[in-house]
Amino acid sequence: MKLPAILEPHYQHFAGAISQRLAELSALKDEREVFYEFCYCICTPQSKARHAWHVEQQLRQLNFYEQGFDPTPLLANPKHYIRFHRTKAARLLSLRERLSDIAEAIRSITDSHQLRLWVVENVAGFGMKEASHVLRNVGRFELAILDRHILRNLARLGAIRSEEPPRSRSQYELIENKFRIFATHCGVELQVLDLLLWAIETGEVLK
Repeated sequence: MKLPAILEPHYQHFAGAISQRLAELSALKDEREVFYEFCYCICTPQSKARHAWHVEQQLRQLNFYEQGFDPTPLLANPKHYIRFHRTKAARLLSLRERLSDIAEAIRSITDSHQLRLWVVENVAGFGMKEASHVLRNVGRFELAILDRHILRNLARLGAIRSEEPPRSRSQYELIENKFRIFATHCGVELQVLDLLLWAIETGEVLK
């Protein structure tokens, strides 16, 4: 079992950055860090990941966790515009009110798949993809983030038949399992292949 030849040079290029990023994710998270990872993942849908990252960094600098304020102008800034900024700003404020429940769920629900369902059902703005993303970012590495970059590459590599996004929870779990099997065949862990395929599409290992 080894990486397909088409992936090997990319892996050699990004391996160091991937290892560093996974180490950072493993080292998380106190409640404050968990909060900002959720903020980031609220901002990412239909927006550029780099824009969401800039917003997260500014929320940190302005102590949004401690103070709370209307983040709408920040999300609407053309330099790092977040689509549906009013809706997402409201969700960021709502997130502060649910943080203790979220932190308790992360502590008490040891099964990552069950925790993902809890997030989907209890935190506004999180579907299966976003819940998988935020939980990966707090160190739950058993879950796949099936965004368009990942789906496109899995289809190109023959791991799945179509790059169409899943339209139900069961479809998501089916594709996720195929992704997991493909990673095993490649001889790498799921989270490593996830970051590698994303980096191939975007040119960087972000989060």
